[in-house]
Amino acid sequence: MSSTYDKSQGSKSLFSTQNVILTGVGWAILALLYFLLFSAKTPNANGTESRAEWYLIGTNIFEALAYLWAGILCLRNWRSQQIVSGRNVWLCIGIGMLSYFLGGIFFGYTEIVLKEEPFPSIGDVFFVITYLLLGWGMILAVASKRLHVEISQWIIVLAIGVLGSTLAWLISNQPQGAVPEQYPPHLEVVASALNWFYVVSDVLLLIIATTLLLAFWGGRVSLSWRMIAAAAFSLYIADMWFKYATNWIPNYQSGDILEVFWVWSGVLFGMGAALEYDASLNRSRRERGKKRA
Repeated sequence: MSSTYDKSQGSKSLFSTQNVILTGVGWAILALLYFLLFSAKTPNANGTESRAEWYLIGTNIFEALAYLWAGILCLRNWRSQQIVSGRNVWLCIGIGMLSYFLGGIFFGYTEIVLKEEPFPSIGDVFFVITYLLLGWGMILAVASKRLHVEISQWIIVLAIGVLGSTLAWLISNQPQGAVPEQYPPHLEVVASALNWFYVVSDVLLLIIATTLLLAFWGGRVSLSWRMIAAAAFSLYIADMWFKYATNWIPNYQSGDILEVFWVWSGVLFGMGAALEYDASLNRSRRERGKKRA
């Protein structure tokens, strides 16, 4: 009996909000240092430059563990009966995080092990699932909250949407002949469709994230959704950089410093889930205390 209690207490301690936040911040800092210190390219025997294979494996590990951890924390929220924003919200986001984890595994395997172009690949199936579920989960979160947004705040949402769309359009319109042909003919249509799907999805997530900030600002769970919004912004930055790099930089090899925003996005999703879980439990305790009084 005592042993079972100790294990239960240890499990709760491991997933405590303080431990999750500290772990997330530590992982984000370690990832930044790793990218800063080891992302430089080294000369090859054929005169070209590339990043070390062990470095690329490390970047994939940092990203994969961030999204795996976020997925576990989001699904913990889904299992909780007290969660404020709705269990379906966290089910969608949680499965989306795990899908991104699997997509990153396939992306890294294709690039590092198979030495093939990782886009498009089977990993994109999981990335598409991520964007669909993540977008739907965030829409459910907004729909569950009665919006009291002033005109000036809607103008901010509109401005961010226009700026995000403009940047995405400029980056996605590759100059004619700037980059050598990358894809065989049978993959050109798939690559083009995926490119525009990711562009539209990133812009929509940016708009929804901004709306989330306004919808949950000042509420009991506002801090958690600020983290989720920051995670969506980080995902947008990383995606836009990767799209710019692959469209405008010949023979781009992944692992550049701005790709750390992918790691940060996973970390922020996990931290947001933990803060929501903590706020929901505290709210449940307060309500029980009022009933007893």
